[in-house]
Amino acid sequence: MLGECLDRVRQTAPLVHNITNYVTANDVANVLLACGASPIMADDEGEAAEITALCAALTLNIGTLNRRSVPAMYAAGRRANALGRPVVLDPVGVGASALRTGTARGLLEEIRFSAVRGNMSEVLTLARAGRAARGVDADSADGVTEENLLPRARLLMDLAGELGVILAVTGAIDLVTDGARCLAIRNGRREMGFVTGTGCQLSALLAAFLAANPDRPLEGAAAAVCAMGLAGELAFERLAPWEGNMAYRDRIIDMIYHMTGEILEKGGRIEVVTG
Repeated sequence: MLGECLDRVRQTAPLVHNITNYVTANDVANVLLACGASPIMADDEGEAAEITALCAALTLNIGTLNRRSVPAMYAAGRRANALGRPVVLDPVGVGASALRTGTARGLLEEIRFSAVRGNMSEVLTLARAGRAARGVDADSADGVTEENLLPRARLLMDLAGELGVILAVTGAIDLVTDGARCLAIRNGRREMGFVTGTGCQLSALLAAFLAANPDRPLEGAAAAVCAMGLAGELAFERLAPWEGNMAYRDRIIDMIYHMTGEILEKGGRIEVVTG
């Protein structure tokens, strides 16, 4: 299943529009190319909807909001909804400022999202008013562990059902749910947290996988999460002793480039959360 989802991305080569974090825009573009998709970035309201109409999917990332990009996000999201294209929200640092929180909540109210991808702190902040977030880093109290896996899964299933989206929550253990089913994924490495933009890259991958797998969105989302985590594992194995996070960033993208459906199927560690 995982491998087939990746193979479909490479076969269909979806064009993904990204209104994204300018800190990581180049890496987002490169990881999309690496997985077989194509990127385009347009964050001016004057062309955002028009560009979206050309694309198979849309990613909205609030990591570096400004007065130009917010209206562009609404315009692009509305056009994607009108055309029935998948839209992914990455609520980076939601809760850190009134602008981020208000924008994220406003987008959720007006735009129909296919998926929301964030860490547990961001997702909980998005769902509950009045909480402060720690930016892109998850609060340790919100983390998913073997001990709290089941209650966290149930909580996210309820939230996914309420929001009507797939939730992809990343951390030490990743959880992906559509409200009816929840998948736990144990790929990835702690060191990925030292590389700026792995979450942003994953959100773009998620959009590409959803576009290429419209008949099985939960499986497509899970395959994207597995692919990113597995790339982090394979990339770390290839680091020389003197190399650090910049080399690691490049190798993660390289591992996505070289990943095949067979490699993903064999290396993906995924299970259904039951109980």
